[in-house]
Amino acid sequence: MNTNFKSWPILLALGLTSVPLVTMYAYMIIDTVTVSPPGSFIPNGISFGSWSFLWEAPAPGRPSIWSVTLNTFIFACVSTLMALSVSLTGGYALSRLHLPFRGFFLGGLIVLHAFPTITLIIAIFLILQMVGLYDTLAGVILVKAALEIPFGVWIMKGFYDTVPWEIEMAGLTDGATRFTVWRKLVLPQVQPGITALGIFAFLSGWSEFILPQVLAPGADAQVLGVYLQSLISDDTSMDFAKFKSVGVFYAIPVILIYILFNKHLMNIYGGGTKG
Repeated sequence: MNTNFKSWPILLALGLTSVPLVTMYAYMIIDTVTVSPPGSFIPNGISFGSWSFLWEAPAPGRPSIWSVTLNTFIFACVSTLMALSVSLTGGYALSRLHLPFRGFFLGGLIVLHAFPTITLIIAIFLILQMVGLYDTLAGVILVKAALEIPFGVWIMKGFYDTVPWEIEMAGLTDGATRFTVWRKLVLPQVQPGITALGIFAFLSGWSEFILPQVLAPGADAQVLGVYLQSLISDDTSMDFAKFKSVGVFYAIPVILIYILFNKHLMNIYGGGTKG
């Protein structure tokens, strides 16, 4: 029997279940550039008034959307770079070096990654206050990077495990240092893992809400997730059209990244572990 014929029921079921979700997103985007009479779902005109936050001065006490976007970009990029730098070296050490208590460290990474962030928030809050990093972008970046590192180290360890030992032995035999072998011979072999992990870490930082909301609530360190929440919590001047427009603006980078790097995102499953 034709396998394509067998897949039709699954495709039909997925199509039917996706209709409400696709309709919701399509209407949300349409609603940000149109105006509708009260109680009607059918727009009767085009209007970009809900996007005025892009060019108008912010309301008193509210930061500019561009400063908030810059904070979000810095937060996502710096936390990603910090997590990647530690994951690349830590994963290599756990994969290649005969470290004492290696199994304990590997198990600890899984436990740390599985530990709910919300249960640590009070302790993190107190520590940042003691070191003077509460309500600063630097403080929340350090926390986010630390929480991403266990997952990153474990993933990179799996990719390093797939690299043949012979590649490193050839470099060491030719007189190269261990660092040179790692940088010039091993890293190119795990490039798909680096790319995929970097994209996941960036998306995680871009969409983070709980940590910035609790640890950096001030206007100077505000990110887009907190900015969006402040719009819907303002009971005095709630503007649903503006809220939806900011939500679409917030999602645009994520959509672009997914479109451009879809193949790289799937490569994160290419790493295996030897144990």
